[in-house]
Amino acid sequence: MSSAVQLFFDAASLGGIYAMAALGIALIFGVMNLVNFAHGEYIAFCVFALIVPSTEAVAVMFLGKAPAILLIPILLAIGGAAAVASEYVVFRHMRKATPVAMMISSFALGFIIQNALLAVYGGRPKAISLWPDLNTPIALAGAQLPLLQLIVILTTLVVVCALALLLKKTRLGLEMRAAAENFTMARLLGVRANVVITGAFALSGALAAAVALIMATQTGVADVRMGGQIMLVAFIATVIGGLGSLPGAVAAGFLIGAASILLQGFLPLEVRPFRDAFLYTLVIICLLARPQGLFVPSSAKPRI
Repeated sequence: MSSAVQLFFDAASLGGIYAMAALGIALIFGVMNLVNFAHGEYIAFCVFALIVPSTEAVAVMFLGKAPAILLIPILLAIGGAAAVASEYVVFRHMRKATPVAMMISSFALGFIIQNALLAVYGGRPKAISLWPDLNTPIALAGAQLPLLQLIVILTTLVVVCALALLLKKTRLGLEMRAAAENFTMARLLGVRANVVITGAFALSGALAAAVALIMATQTGVADVRMGGQIMLVAFIATVIGGLGSLPGAVAAGFLIGAASILLQGFLPLEVRPFRDAFLYTLVIICLLARPQGLFVPSSAKPRI
């Protein structure tokens, strides 16, 4: 029983991280048809904002010294500002470009951010200490799990509920939903394009900052390449969930997290190093069975 509870919390915690990262990608795709591959670099940028620039192996905390009640909103604002700045500098000038051209631009932007971090902080991964007490195990339902796992699960639930309320109860949310259905028609009906797109980027950047805080606390490492793997999984989650579907991104994030934990728990020891191969095999099977994704938004176009 305790092992089942442990697996449940491990899966829900990992799935929550994937779900928040996937939400950040799905928000942008919903209003711009852009898969923003710079999203992983937003995460790395927010992690490095916590520390003092140096090339040492052990980092000195900068923003990370601030109390949590200040640090959390400040870092969320930094993530949102970084994403909005990238929209203003790069993507605003490419709104009439093809989705492929915008996607390539997002790759280029990601490399620019990554190399800027390399120039300032160096390529060596750095040990950081952010809220180490959150990794202290606690007993719950017969299982031992870090307090951070509970916080991740609760945070994901709060984020999903808050985003649902924003989309359903506010003018910005209504305009974002209208833009996701038919952006051209929405603009003709008075939807403010700049406000909608800027709002989507701000929310996406804030979600990236939330993931950065969790990863920095959980791993204790700052690495300029740390956003790459989470970006890959988040992109896969948005595709499996249905491109442009926010509920689908959340559901697929949790599904991938659960599958990853179950494979790690039940594969033979000698096979576990190849867990990702099994995971991506399941992804291929899922897409073969349902190529349009689990949840198909009404604005989705049929594939040729």
